[in-house]
Amino acid sequence: MSLAVAIQMDPIEAIDIDADSTFVLALEAQSRGYALYHYLASDLTLRHGRVYAKARRLTVRSVAGNHATLASPESLDLATVDVILMRQDPPFDMAYITATHLLEHIHPSTLVVNDPVSVRNAPEKLLATHFADLMPQTLITTDREEIIAFRKEIGDIIIKPLYGNGGVGVFHLRPDDDNLNVILELFSEFYREPIIIQQYLADVREGDRRIILIDGKPVGAINRIPAEGESRSNMHAGGTPTSWHITPREHEICDALAPVLIERGLIFTGIDVIGDYLTEINVTSPTGLQEVNRFDGVSLEVQIWNAIEQRLNQNRGARNTN
Repeated sequence: MSLAVAIQMDPIEAIDIDADSTFVLALEAQSRGYALYHYLASDLTLRHGRVYAKARRLTVRSVAGNHATLASPESLDLATVDVILMRQDPPFDMAYITATHLLEHIHPSTLVVNDPVSVRNAPEKLLATHFADLMPQTLITTDREEIIAFRKEIGDIIIKPLYGNGGVGVFHLRPDDDNLNVILELFSEFYREPIIIQQYLADVREGDRRIILIDGKPVGAINRIPAEGESRSNMHAGGTPTSWHITPREHEICDALAPVLIERGLIFTGIDVIGDYLTEINVTSPTGLQEVNRFDGVSLEVQIWNAIEQRLNQNRGARNTN
């Protein structure tokens, strides 16, 4: 299958090629003979009902410091490409949401991975709340009295921004910690959205699992061990990835999520699990492919592109039938 693939992401020049999931997706696409284009979300334009990107032809290679070659910019009508990988990192702000609205104009005739409507309607921490029985006790609010009452009930809590990523702005407050008011003042100054408060799970000391799902099926996992003195296990915050075999409980969680992920067109997702509890469902720009590949001796990017090709064939078959 010969495809034209546009990758909507952050500047490719700055990525770590030994860790970046989008990079191995690009390498695999190139190995299949796909034509690659790169553009930033800020390069999108809607004109007379058509969506364009100021894109550049892209060539990638596994050479640190010389991993990407970008041609001169061109105005690319995104309706003329086969697949768009929506892979820019959060924050999930109005710029991110606007990009999903623009891409909605061309999906699914041009297959956007993941479905932009579902990405917009399923931010990581909010989608998980539809599976409350799988989650730790959780509160989402701006109401200070509600937060104080929740803390009095739960005791040990985590406070974090609702639309944050990478462990930024995450605070662990023990029952005897006097900093709650200061932290709430900080959040009210920098965030207009509600915040999320969750029961602290002591099992995080043993790690926070990232499980990769393709079309709702778990295909690999890593365990991220927080650094000494840290409650955050994110690799951006110093967490150390280790190998992990998916447990029966984690399979139960994945089985519960699968029908929703498939229905919403979320081909490539990553969930976070601490102990026996689901904490997030990552749909915007999931990471962890290279770490799983190294520990398990697999190539998850191959499986993702196989799933994308299968979805393209299904879409084309449906159009031909109609």
